[in-house]
Amino acid sequence: MAVKRMDNIGIVVEDLDATIDFFRELGLELEGRAAIEGEWAGRVTGLGDQRVEIAMMRTPDGHSRLELSRFITPPVVADHRNAPVNALGYLRVMFAVDDIDETLERLFTHGAKLVGEVVEYKAAYRLCYIRGPEGLLIGLAQELS
Repeated sequence: MAVKRMDNIGIVVEDLDATIDFFRELGLELEGRAAIEGEWAGRVTGLGDQRVEIAMMRTPDGHSRLELSRFITPPVVADHRNAPVNALGYLRVMFAVDDIDETLERLFTHGAKLVGEVVEYKAAYRLCYIRGPEGLLIGLAQELS
């Protein structure tokens, strides 16, 4: 049996509203928002009785999703948001964009910070990393024609 698709990537945040606004500015659509709680949810995550507010954000093509979660209980116990690019574990989400400069201008108004610089790779892509809301590491890629 093969994997059918990657369903979503989960990101835990403190300020759900600001993070939703940021990803909306990037071009994702808020698909839904809900409270998830109870022992059934804790059986999946191993956290026991939990309360989490989630928001599902969908890319314009409808194929990819981000699940943004704000844990109410139990409290967050670790913070990996400011880990460097060479840290072990999940690193970043990369988005393909039409115009990297225009996208950066819009995201800077939402607090995004450029990690290094925008670079060109083999006349095929312009790439950069930014720190988005709460220090989340996000990659942007513009395909060059």
